[in-house]
Amino acid sequence: MSQSAKAVLRARMRRRRRDLAAQGPDAAIRAAGLIPEALLGIGVVAGYAPLGDEFDPGPVMRCFAEAGARLARPAVRDSHGGLDFHLWREGDPLSPDALGVPSPLLTSEHVFPELVLAPLLAFDRHGGRLGQGGGYFDRAIAGLRARGPLIVVGLAFAGQEVEEVPLEAHDARLDAVLTEDGYVEFG
Repeated sequence: MSQSAKAVLRARMRRRRRDLAAQGPDAAIRAAGLIPEALLGIGVVAGYAPLGDEFDPGPVMRCFAEAGARLARPAVRDSHGGLDFHLWREGDPLSPDALGVPSPLLTSEHVFPELVLAPLLAFDRHGGRLGQGGGYFDRAIAGLRARGPLIVVGLAFAGQEVEEVPLEAHDARLDAVLTEDGYVEFG
């Protein structure tokens, strides 16, 4: 798929996500109740700061924290795409990172999460993920997977599912997706 076709899909999915967010303000709370028990024993879980109408990871992250996980959030350290994860607790101070996204202070402990909750515009039943197009999460996921086992769970509204996400060689696949309708693992 050409970059222009991906741009068209991104625009369409941004509109769809905006509509889904307006129709389902309680979706994140519903999704939090559907986290598989087996995942709740993971030690370090990374979420993200939701931008605009992105699926809010807050309720899901709170469930992990209540189960004893240490939480982390990403921080983009430079405009060249370096994204690191830093420990974060609800209420900790945040500061704009290199992209202006509210992120943990770069002086907070750098960690390597075992589970990453990933934002997305679209997903498919093969683990395909369409992100915003900057590649930050794809590069970070590739680096984490090179270090060892990692579970990547996309957070989305169920209506963000498409038949097929066009993937390129550098695109990281999801291991599962969590929506307000359920949790689905991909082979």
